[in-house]
Amino acid sequence: MFSERVLSGMRPTGAMHLGHYHGVLKNWVRLQDQYPCLFFVADWHALTTHYDQTQRIGADGWDMVIDWLAAGVDPAKATIFIQSHVLEHAELFLLLGMVTPLGWLERVPTYKDQQQQLSERDLSTYGFLGYPLMQAADILVYRSTLVPVGEDQVPHIEMTREIARRFNHVFGAEPDFEAKARAAVRKLGPQAKRFAELRVRFQQEGDADALREARRILEESTSLPLEDQERLFGYAEGSHRVILPEPAALLTTVSRMPGLDGRRMAKSYGNSISLREEPESVTKKIRTMPTDPARVRRTDPGEPELCPVWPLHLVYSDEATKQWVQTGCRTAGIGCLECKQPVIDAIVRELGPLRERAQKYLDDPTLVRDIVADGCDKARAMAGDTMRDVRAAMGLVGGLPQLVDRRAVPGNG
Repeated sequence: MFSERVLSGMRPTGAMHLGHYHGVLKNWVRLQDQYPCLFFVADWHALTTHYDQTQRIGADGWDMVIDWLAAGVDPAKATIFIQSHVLEHAELFLLLGMVTPLGWLERVPTYKDQQQQLSERDLSTYGFLGYPLMQAADILVYRSTLVPVGEDQVPHIEMTREIARRFNHVFGAEPDFEAKARAAVRKLGPQAKRFAELRVRFQQEGDADALREARRILEESTSLPLEDQERLFGYAEGSHRVILPEPAALLTTVSRMPGLDGRRMAKSYGNSISLREEPESVTKKIRTMPTDPARVRRTDPGEPELCPVWPLHLVYSDEATKQWVQTGCRTAGIGCLECKQPVIDAIVRELGPLRERAQKYLDDPTLVRDIVADGCDKARAMAGDTMRDVRAAMGLVGGLPQLVDRRAVPGNG
C-alpha cells in the first residue's frame, strides 16, 4: 500500500569527520541505490539541546550538506532538504502531541541519559522532552517505511510505531468503515476475491505471507483512489483505516570509528579528522598520535592491542599490512612512525576524491542552494499529501460553514 521510502537526518554540526563518513554517510550512499531516500538537516532538533547557541546553525547546515555531496550522496537519487524549510514537520508534531501520552515521552531511554550527560545545560524544557515526538513527526510526515538506525535508536522507532498506531486507532475509525471497505474491495475487479481470501487467511491463521500478498495487490492496483487504498490496508490487517503507516527500523552496523586518542572519534574530544582535511594536516595529526607507552625507545618491543594506532589499521589496512604491524611492533622490527605511514597513506587516499567533489560547491555555493531548494520543494509536496489526509481525518478541513447573520437572530437587537 505505501511504497518503501527511507528517511534519515543529522543535526547540523558543521564539517563532518571520518566517524560520520564511516558510520552514516557510506550507508546513505548505499541506500540511495536501493530505495527512494530523503536525507535532511535536522536544524530544529539542534534547538532541543542548544537553543541558546543558534549563531552557527544555518552555516553549519550548509557546510554539512557540502560534505554529504562530497561523500557521494546524489541529489539525482535522494531528496536533500532542511527540516525547518518544510513547515509540515511542525504541524504534524503539534497534532501528534494532542494524542501522545506524556508517559511515553518520559520513558524514552535517552531522555534521562542525556539529561545526565549534558548536566551543564538546562534541559528541563518541553522541546527536549518532546524531541522523540518530533522525530516521529519527521518520519511519519513522509510516510517513511524504513529508518536506518543502530540498536540504541530502536526504541525511538518503536515509539513512532506506537504513535502511528494510536493515531490510526483514534482518527482512522470512520462511520460505516466496514461497508466502505467492502465497497472498495469490489473495485479491485478480478483481484477482489483473492484479496478477500488473503484477508481471511491472515486474520484467522496469522499468515504473514498472505498479508504481504494482499498489500502487493493494493500497491499494484490502478483502479483504487488513495483513500480506498488506505482503507483496505487497515481492513486487511483487521484494524482501522491506515493514515500513517508504521515504519520499520532498518538496522545498520554502526562503525565505531576510532579517534586519534583511541576513543570514539568526536569533535568534542578533539580527536577527529575532517572529510576535507588537507594531506599535510592528516600527516601531522597521525604522526603525533600517542602509541604504546611501553615503546619508549625505537628498540623497545610493543603491543599493538595497547596502541591507539592499531584500531586505525583495523579500518584501513589489508591483512598483509596488519600482519606486518603485529610482527614488527612486537619484535621492535619497525618504529612507530613506520607503523603509522600506511594509515596516513590510506586516509589521504580516501579523502582526496571527497575534497575534489566538495571544491566545486565551495567555489559556487549556489549549486548547493539549488539542490536544497529543489529537495525542499519535493519534500513539501510529499509532506503536503500526508497532511491533507491527517487534517481530513481529524476534522480540520471542510467547506466553509454557512455564516449566520447575527442581526437576524432573536434577542440580538
